[in-house]
Amino acid sequence: MSKVKIYSTPTCTYCQLAKQFFGQNGVEYTEYDVAEDVVKRQEMVEKTGQMGVPVIEIEKDGTDHIVIGFDEDRIRQILSI
Repeated sequence: MSKVKIYSTPTCTYCQLAKQFFGQNGVEYTEYDVAEDVVKRQEMVEKTGQMGVPVIEIEKDGTDHIVIGFDEDRIRQILSI
């Protein structure tokens, strides 16, 4: 089972595309609005060293995978879908 987090902002087109992709593929995820949540914004910057969104974190089989941007092919590969 995978645990998916997405750090996003309400106006980010690629964030919306990622969330639509998750919905279409039955992927449950936790969303953090880094425009409003300062703590999660700082957490995202600490993990990636940058402020761009979306940042998608996928925990699978004890390994954390960070995807910066909506890279559908890489997400499919990590989630095996």
